[in-house]
Amino acid sequence: MIMQDELSIKQATNIIKQSKYLIAMTGAGISRESNVPTFRGADGLWKQYDAMQLATPDAFRANPQLVWEWYSWRQDLILKCSPNPAHETLVKWEQKGYLKSIITQNVDGLHRRAGSHSLHEVHGNLWTLKCTSCDYHDQLDAPAVGVPICPSCSNHLRPDVVWFGENLNQEIMLNVYSELDKADVCMVIGTSALVQPAASFPLLVREQGGLIIEVNIEETPLTPLATVHLRGKAGEILPLLDKLIA
Repeated sequence: MIMQDELSIKQATNIIKQSKYLIAMTGAGISRESNVPTFRGADGLWKQYDAMQLATPDAFRANPQLVWEWYSWRQDLILKCSPNPAHETLVKWEQKGYLKSIITQNVDGLHRRAGSHSLHEVHGNLWTLKCTSCDYHDQLDAPAVGVPICPSCSNHLRPDVVWFGENLNQEIMLNVYSELDKADVCMVIGTSALVQPAASFPLLVREQGGLIIEVNIEETPLTPLATVHLRGKAGEILPLLDKLIA
């Protein structure tokens, strides 16, 4: 590690130790280190379908069987992945009281599997079901088989994720903005800083005088605004920070 990296690591360590309300925001990068596949873009094709053709309310209404085949395939792939040292370090920090909450754009459920509790999943969770008609919700432990049916009203159950063209869950968003309002440090891990409204979350912390620690394998639009940018894998950087904090 070059000297500048050592200085940045030391600076980030001091910020975390001195923080009064540290929150973390995570994106696809932290999941990629657990070998979770990317399901959007050129490498996101399934059979002949693009994710944007399947992750919509219209697609589900037209062919729930096809959409569930895709989600069951995704669930099977993700079930074979495990939380990595970055997930585990965040759990440790939560248990020690350093970390107050996690805001995640990921739907894979790896934060939950790692043991995180104060978790705000802005795009939903792949392993949670909700009814298309009533308020019924359920949790899956294994990939779905066929098209799940609601035991309350006999209508189709769907993945409780935010599809293209849908609004974010307002209750979750109220909790997210409450956390952002309280935060004096926001650690941004593995996000592209491009997807809105999540890309604006760290900026809200910064606008009220808070600090930003960015952990990413590359620079993003957030990098020039971050208090400190740590370039590298979260699964390597977070355990290093943990050792220095201890």
